[in-house]
Amino acid sequence: LKGILNQFAFQENEIKLLTAEIERLKNFGCLGVSPSLEGLRDENAKLKYRLNFLKKSLQEERSKSVKSMININSCLQEIFGAAIQAAYPDLENPPLVVTPSQQPKFGDYQCNSAMGISQILLKTREQKVIPREIAEKIAKNIPANECIEKVEIAGPGFINVHLRKDFVSKQLSSLLINGVQLPAVGKRKKVVVDFSSPNIAKEMHVGHLRSTIIGESMCRLFEFAGHDVLRLNHLGDWGTQFGMLIAHLQDKFPDYLTVSPPIGDLQAFYKESKRRFDTEEEFKKRAYQCVVLLQSKNPDFIKAWNLICDVSRKEFQKIYNCLDITIIERGESFYHEMMKDIVKEFEDKGFVQVDDGRKIVFVPGFPVPLTIMKSDGGYTYDTSDLAALKHRLCEEKGDILIYVVDSGQSVHLQTVFAAGQMIGWYDPKVTRVAHAAFGVVLGEDKKKFKTRSGDTVRLIDLLEEGLKRAMDKLKDKERDKVLTPEELKAAQTSVAFGCIKYADLSHNRLNDYVFSFDKMLDDRGNTAAYLLYAFTRIRAIARLANIDEQMLRKAAREEVLVLDHEKEWKLGKCILRFPEILQKILEDLLLHTLCDYLYELATTFTEFYDSCYCVEKDRQTGQIVKVNMWRLLLCEATATVMAKGFDILGIKPVQKM
Repeated sequence: LKGILNQFAFQENEIKLLTAEIERLKNFGCLGVSPSLEGLRDENAKLKYRLNFLKKSLQEERSKSVKSMININSCLQEIFGAAIQAAYPDLENPPLVVTPSQQPKFGDYQCNSAMGISQILLKTREQKVIPREIAEKIAKNIPANECIEKVEIAGPGFINVHLRKDFVSKQLSSLLINGVQLPAVGKRKKVVVDFSSPNIAKEMHVGHLRSTIIGESMCRLFEFAGHDVLRLNHLGDWGTQFGMLIAHLQDKFPDYLTVSPPIGDLQAFYKESKRRFDTEEEFKKRAYQCVVLLQSKNPDFIKAWNLICDVSRKEFQKIYNCLDITIIERGESFYHEMMKDIVKEFEDKGFVQVDDGRKIVFVPGFPVPLTIMKSDGGYTYDTSDLAALKHRLCEEKGDILIYVVDSGQSVHLQTVFAAGQMIGWYDPKVTRVAHAAFGVVLGEDKKKFKTRSGDTVRLIDLLEEGLKRAMDKLKDKERDKVLTPEELKAAQTSVAFGCIKYADLSHNRLNDYVFSFDKMLDDRGNTAAYLLYAFTRIRAIARLANIDEQMLRKAAREEVLVLDHEKEWKLGKCILRFPEILQKILEDLLLHTLCDYLYELATTFTEFYDSCYCVEKDRQTGQIVKVNMWRLLLCEATATVMAKGFDILGIKPVQKM
């Protein structure tokens, strides 16, 4: 809210200044009367254009802020922040703690700042004030507002907050009329997300699953919040391994320059070349020569490199299509030309040491140095990662950089980030550079997920197995007898890929998680199968009552959402917590919070639906005798929020299941 108000104040002030300037120019006589005042006319035109632009953008911002959902937690923090400031004006940075209440008897939210303030007063001023007195003083200074019905002091100094029902009802109506929109984010930021990042000539395996799914979901969230997101695939498409691949390509397909080689199984091709590299000394020497010729941009070797990369790209794209992933390829080769300048910049600033022919950089606080040039003059992963970091900061002008990379790379990435700070590429107080680390995927034996033969599980095989199991599950439930072939196919892909994504995203990404098709396809508990079914059921309620979208839209504008029943009230509040859930994830990048919220919303809806009749029917005839429209609107609001939650997670619901 502060951000929006400050923006309005700035723009309104600028409009006043521009209006005054136009008046001054008018008085000066530059309304296009005299040719000698051509320059002033241009200035006048520019000012008028700027004025109109500002007025239009101000109207758009105001319109958006009216249509947006309100983050109730942020509103309450604003209110209690003002109350604490009024009660204790001399207190610097007092603690501000507002959380949803865990039990209805304690109200809807709680402000728990009094205990913290009591500690500060004791430490800094040696004043012993009991928290309850502080809570009472804060409560007396709460400014007039539209959302709080009443507050109560409980226990040692908790302030229990009860929301106004008309406020909640009004926010739900706004959601139904305007759709799910997050509050304005202030300045639109450039967000760069590095995710997926498989290696050329190697197949994507289960280890790439987490980075791909988590990264895509983070991109969707930041885009929904109004930011400009650049999705980058930092492919392993450069390096010494290409020497052996090109040498093997020359031997196996000598006419590769004129006839496209039929490399069907790139994984087998890679294994063959690796075996030869490890066992044939002559082949090994030729492989090294191939690397030199590739790096010197010899056209024949560049063509060979492109052929190998293209085979990999096609395989990767099959997986990205299945999982609905949008990503821009920008591999290590993209940064190759920049690496020489990176080495020079570190040398010029005196950060480079020479160790046994290698050029290394020690970063304060990190015991292992970065190797930015090998003794043979070649570059390393450290060099390419530094080049990528600088490009994203200085060329792409990223405000937020997120690396979705496994936890094993944590020390390496933190060292690279610290080196970027040390050399002056960014200030962490201004630019956020974060490693969104994640654990490994385990099999049901709690060991690294492998095939029975001990090989890494290919991602394409995993997705195909998911499709097979989803169809088996749907047929077990006899869905093939009630759905058309098209509906059955849509349900199969929705369940298969939705369950794989949700199983990953519903776990705290920092932890390892056990991959189990049986658990993820279970339609009970916190799974995509349960949530997709719940969503389909909610959407069917209005349809079965013969209420179409147009009727619901009309009702949203005319009906007051009554929240008299405790389950209606509970559901209404739960729906409106959506913006604060997303705000928390934007801060900590932990997507399982959204999964937990969607499961809570679905179970809260079930409680409501079991207790409150939406559609009343005659018990003998089954005919509809009454439609409680305000309750159907609550169903619609629940489904609207669930749909947006699914969209952020990359899950596609279906209308029939």
